[in-house]
Amino acid sequence: MGTGVALVTPFDTNGKIDIKALERVVEHCIKGGIDYLVALGTTAEAVTLTQFEKRLIMQTISLVNAGRLPLVVGVGGNNTMAVIEEIKAMDFMDFEAILSVSPYYNKPTQEGIYQHFKAIAKISPLPIILYNVPSRTGSNMLPATTLRLANDFENIVAIKEASADMVQIDQILRDKPKDFHMISGDDFTALSTVLAGGSGVISVLGQGTPNGFSKMVNLALKGESEPAYEIHKSLLDGMHLIFEEGNPAGIKALLAELGLITAQVRLPLVEATPKLKKKITQFLNTTDVVLA
Repeated sequence: MGTGVALVTPFDTNGKIDIKALERVVEHCIKGGIDYLVALGTTAEAVTLTQFEKRLIMQTISLVNAGRLPLVVGVGGNNTMAVIEEIKAMDFMDFEAILSVSPYYNKPTQEGIYQHFKAIAKISPLPIILYNVPSRTGSNMLPATTLRLANDFENIVAIKEASADMVQIDQILRDKPKDFHMISGDDFTALSTVLAGGSGVISVLGQGTPNGFSKMVNLALKGESEPAYEIHKSLLDGMHLIFEEGNPAGIKALLAELGLITAQVRLPLVEATPKLKKKITQFLNTTDVVLA
């Protein structure tokens, strides 16, 4: 599967969606060698978007992409029936899979998580990528639950695993069905996950440094660990910086420095501080990785 990126939602200085900026980010990723694009995930600030805005973003990405890369869209939440109704109402033209986060805030049991995804799998018109991100959801989808879902539903085809726990990742890789994909959900664990047998990453930093990130993952997929680690080390400071004050404030500051978007985010998030922006500028000016 290679390198996917969780696209930001650019806003103008009035807080409206900046369509031209979104077009620039998509082109930047495609020209930089990214393998697929993910819309309306956490990095897109999807929880602050209206249904009209979500449709506008999907349409914009689809038009700019023009069939060049596979497209994935995030549809998830902590109200199972609401997620099902949203999926039924959406136009998925040009999109190939759904990325669906494990329920947050409610803190369901493992059985509750299983039943949530079972209900979604039964009605989804597209393959489903599970998304486990305990730092945001407040609960961890354990390997046993992931594997149960992978074995029980043919249309659950992958997991974006953002636990940052390589033991958990290794357990899933060891026991998963052959055609089920392990995708790193953390930039930090992308290389380790791929070298352990994973299929790639859905990255945040990758949309700012597409050439470097996609080259690292491609090398790892071919088993060329030494040059892949050299790129990983070059990108490591960037990985830390873009999460220093939360996501997507950091990556938006980086993309703004590249002249692609403004650094604006929506409340309750706030824009990156001048101190962080300065460090991001220094990173971009000193990294050995080709950025454009």
